[in-house]
Amino acid sequence: MTPKNTSLLLFIVGIMLISCKPNQQAQSTLTPAAMYKVTILYPNGEDRTFDMEYYKNNHMPMVAGFLGKNLKFYEIDKGISGRTPADKIPFVAIGYFYISDVAEYNNAIAQHRDAIVSDIKKYTNIQPVIQISEIRHLGRTATK
Repeated sequence: MTPKNTSLLLFIVGIMLISCKPNQQAQSTLTPAAMYKVTILYPNGEDRTFDMEYYKNNHMPMVAGFLGKNLKFYEIDKGISGRTPADKIPFVAIGYFYISDVAEYNNAIAQHRDAIVSDIKKYTNIQPVIQISEIRHLGRTATK
């Protein structure tokens, strides 16, 4: 191998080693400075109804609009089984709002409380259970 080829090979290997630091970057992006999750649980039970299409197409987008820039994203889960396929679902649906600021969230919900509460009657007869959590860690499994 010529000295010119050796230099080129060392240069390429050096670039590859420098670019192998994404794990450090990925890890730092997995632990945001401040992120909170609002979880809205709809418990299953006798004579309970839930219109998932209305919830997905109307209610959640409406509330998301009220939250504005404070909202990072939202998710909707539809229950399909309990711990085993034979077990009843503990929750018919679960909604999540991922936000930056809890006080801002509370303010937006308070301003639009009547619209939100009256809309709930359009898709369910279930009294939702709400929990606000601080996200302390996001992780991923190592991939090969």
